[in-house]
Amino acid sequence: MSERVDVKQNFTPVELSQLLTKVKDLKDEGYRFAQACATVVDDKFEILYSFDKEYKLLNLRLVISQGEEVESITGIYWPAFIYENEMRDLFGIQFNHMELDYQGNFFKVAEPTPWSPKK
Repeated sequence: MSERVDVKQNFTPVELSQLLTKVKDLKDEGYRFAQACATVVDDKFEILYSFDKEYKLLNLRLVISQGEEVESITGIYWPAFIYENEMRDLFGIQFNHMELDYQGNFFKVAEPTPWSPKK
């Protein structure tokens, strides 16, 4: 049986204008990109970007209003294209300058942006 490792997490609020700078700083510090996800909080979107270094998770918490556009982090962490395309398809969040952009066709869904609060 493997030894259990306690994972510590930190949540750091980040402004839209600071996102790319913070992500670049984390890359320079040796963090790896772990995941990104979105949810609806009231009438806004909350996006969490998670990064890992030595079993320590650091989460950047970005809150945006509907209609605000987010600069893609795929120029820094290319695998983020999966998460950004997913958030676009399911929530309608617009990401600018994605390295691999499926133009809203990453998933086959019965209705466009099924989790968007605009309904």
